[in-house]
Amino acid sequence: MTDRFVKVAALDDIGPGKMQCVAVDGRRILLANVGGEILAADEFCTHEDASLCTGSLKGEYVKCPLHGSRFNLRTGAAMEEPAEEPLRTYPVRVEDGAILVNLVD
Repeated sequence: MTDRFVKVAALDDIGPGKMQCVAVDGRRILLANVGGEILAADEFCTHEDASLCTGSLKGEYVKCPLHGSRFNLRTGAAMEEPAEEPLRTYPVRVEDGAILVNLVD
C-alpha cells in the first residue's frame, strides 16, 4: 500500500468553520476546516446517502441535513442514530497553500 496524496483544493478556499465538497478520482470528499486543521471524509451520510456538505459543522462534528445523524470528522465515528456505520476518513497534508488528501485504498 502506497500513499497517494492528491491536490483537491486550495487552503484559502475553506475558511475556519467552513466545509467544501470536492470530487476526485470518482470519489466525493467532504473537507472541513476545524480550527485551522483540515479534515477529510466521505461526503455522503452512511444512513441514506445524503450530502453532508449541506449539513452543519460544529467543531469536528458534521450533522446530516436529512435525519440528523452526527459524525466525528476526525475519526469518522457515527455519534447519533439513525446512522450506525462510520464515515471513511482520509489523511490530509497542506503544502504550499494546497490541500492534499491521501486516496490510498
